[in-house]
Amino acid sequence: MAVDKATVAQIAKLARIRVDEAQQQELSQELSNILGWVEQLGELDTDGVEPMTSVVEVQHTLRKDVVADGGRQADILANAPESKRGFFVVPKVVE
Repeated sequence: MAVDKATVAQIAKLARIRVDEAQQQELSQELSNILGWVEQLGELDTDGVEPMTSVVEVQHTLRKDVVADGGRQADILANAPESKRGFFVVPKVVE
């Protein structure tokens, strides 16, 4: 897929970045090359290839999913400048 100068200008406008006329031609060539490489990846046969999250084999340890209230309200509120009845006290911001 070829990217022309008009497409580069449109992308720059959407991204709200300034791209000079001289840079547009260079960027259009670079973006075309990148899209060409992506198209090459689409030609690879990936049937039977398992998805992976890492390039090395890793066995992740999982913890039990237990619902808890945390039990640390007093510890957390100890860091607050002001608290009242178990909640943070903050200044009113809307009149």
